[in-house]
Amino acid sequence: MNSSSFVARTHSYLRWQGARRIAEIGRIQQFARANCDDLDSASGRDGDTKSSFSSIDALADLIGVKDRGLIRAQCFVGGAWTDADDGDTLPVINPANGLEILRVPKMGRAETERSIANASGAMPEWSALTASKRASILHRWYSLILDNGDDLARIMVAEQGKPMAEAKGEVAYAASFVEWFAEEARRAYGEVIPTHDLDTRVFATRQPVGVCAAITPWNFPLAMITRKAAAALAAGCACVVKPSEETPLSAFALGVLAERAGFPPGTIQFVTGDYEAIGDALTSSDVVRKLSFTGSTEVGKTLAVKCAATVKNVSLELGGNAPFIVFPDANIDAAVKGAILSKFRNSGQTCVCAQRFIVHESVVEEFATRFAVEAKRLVVGDGFGATTDQGPLINADALRKVESHVDDAVKKGAVVLCGGERVFPEGAKGGHFYAPTVLVECDGDMAVFREETFGPVAAIATFETEAQAIAMANAGRAGLASYVFTRDNATLWRVSEALEYGIVGANTGLISTASAPFGGMRESGIGREGGKHGLEEYLEVKYVCMAGLGEKRRPW
Repeated sequence: MNSSSFVARTHSYLRWQGARRIAEIGRIQQFARANCDDLDSASGRDGDTKSSFSSIDALADLIGVKDRGLIRAQCFVGGAWTDADDGDTLPVINPANGLEILRVPKMGRAETERSIANASGAMPEWSALTASKRASILHRWYSLILDNGDDLARIMVAEQGKPMAEAKGEVAYAASFVEWFAEEARRAYGEVIPTHDLDTRVFATRQPVGVCAAITPWNFPLAMITRKAAAALAAGCACVVKPSEETPLSAFALGVLAERAGFPPGTIQFVTGDYEAIGDALTSSDVVRKLSFTGSTEVGKTLAVKCAATVKNVSLELGGNAPFIVFPDANIDAAVKGAILSKFRNSGQTCVCAQRFIVHESVVEEFATRFAVEAKRLVVGDGFGATTDQGPLINADALRKVESHVDDAVKKGAVVLCGGERVFPEGAKGGHFYAPTVLVECDGDMAVFREETFGPVAAIATFETEAQAIAMANAGRAGLASYVFTRDNATLWRVSEALEYGIVGANTGLISTASAPFGGMRESGIGREGGKHGLEEYLEVKYVCMAGLGEKRRPW
């Protein structure tokens, strides 16, 4: 697409739309200003963007958490809340303003090895419970998560930055995995296999794989834990969770609720700290028999290599670079809506975010214009703001990566329809905000097309034929999520089969659910999470051949 008149028309229309939310932006600025003032007051150090709270109570008061017991600044090990052995700590930073809101333990190898030993000790009791008993405890955890949803969402916004509405949505999503696996716990069925001999019987059982480790990311600090831990617990495994150091408070809150739900000590534990030391302890342990990781492909490969030394079972949900294909017969309304939801949710910081928009040349002008209009309407600001649609990026490194990808694309010929720059919501000083960005005239030579940006940047390229669209979508090594918009079922079927991705969103931008197997192909991962397949990841199949039943071979 090389039409300068198209770009000019689009920019003109976007400027006209820009006046639409001035009043709303004013309200968010007022909120953010008040929020920042409160932070400075709580810390007792005016204007210092590196200040921290003197107490959990100050943080609870500021963010409006009613149950202060949900905010913990200690790890949960062996059924007790504890500090690091040497008392060392790590800061937790609010990405909307750069303020340190609390400090959490910086644990290492020794504390992790104790956690593993605790889990090993808890396994016999937990795995011996009936499936119904395990399910009842999981159901209590599920109910407690929902009952404390508002507080959990507020804690999440404070450390992760996503808008309050998205945080509440994640609470419900996280709870859905606990509910799902509570029910799946009752369905770890065995099999009776036709025998090869009258004197024998053959059957297979499923039993817990053993102590499990879960290493989880910051972008979904509740849901990525429950998706792994609930499955492990339902299967009868004990687990050690290492949440991201960016978002430990959400994990600790889950630990509080797990404790209240009645999980035996050591059944589920949370450790934060030196990620290399903790990771090495988990991967090198002979006791840990399963590791589940969600994060970058690079780190996932490293963990897989380390797990190979003890032949651990691994589940890896790694990076994506999702294509979003729009065919000429697509419903453009649905495609634009799906694009907004898929691209800008969580500020583009999800592994299934649409990254590469591959649009037929006959509809690219309409799609790109309308997409840019809707993107420009999104209000960027503090996640606690009543009108905020998009929060900050998680940290300065994430912001720099987004900026470098946009700069690279523009230098190589891409045109910015909207965004393309940092934004500075008033009052949110020190935050890592970037405007929702739509680029056109992109190609495969640009970093924004080759790599996962993990930010609010949409790169649009065009295609002529179905075969070309498939080839463009399958370029690269990622294979997690993909999206296809077309009204033709035959096209949808052919393209879905041809795409080398573990997930295909057909005429929708929202694809995640607890009941479906989530996971990638190629270098986007190993294994599946969610659905019945998610429970199977934590079960071993044992075959038993029982002889000596005393039956004689019949003469006929």
